[in-house]
Amino acid sequence: MKGNQVLRYTGKDVQHWTMKEWLQTKSPALRPLAAGWFNQIQNCGADVHAIFHDGCPMACVDNAPFAYVNAFTTHVNIGFFYGAYLSDKLKLLHGSGRHMRHIKLFPESPAPEEAIKALLAASYVDIKCRLDSASIL
Repeated sequence: MKGNQVLRYTGKDVQHWTMKEWLQTKSPALRPLAAGWFNQIQNCGADVHAIFHDGCPMACVDNAPFAYVNAFTTHVNIGFFYGAYLSDKLKLLHGSGRHMRHIKLFPESPAPEEAIKALLAASYVDIKCRLDSASIL
C-alpha cells in the first residue's frame, strides 16, 4: 500500500460464513479462546462489523479490516492489519511483514488481557484515523 491507502473488503472478497460455522471447524480446545477474543474485537466500537475473508473472521470499519482472529492446531492468533504501527511496550506483537502483526495465544497459558485489549483499542482508533484521510485501495 502506498501513502494513505486503506485496504477494504467488499463483494467477492467476503465469504459467507457464520461464527458458529467457523468455530465448528476448529479444535474444541481453541473455540472459547477464539470466540472470546473476537467478541472483544467486535466490542471496540458501534461501527465495527464482522466479515469472513481467507477463512477467518475479521473486524472492519467501513469494510476496512483492522483485526482478525484465527485458530490453528495448538494456538489462536489475534492479528492486527496495521500492527507494525502500534505501540507495543510489552513486545506482544510478532511478524515481519510491512504492516501486519499478530499475537499468539495458547489455551494453557495466561494472556496479558489488559495489554491485548489496549492493542485492540489502539488498532480500532488507528483504522478510524486511516479512514479519515484515506484513498480507496
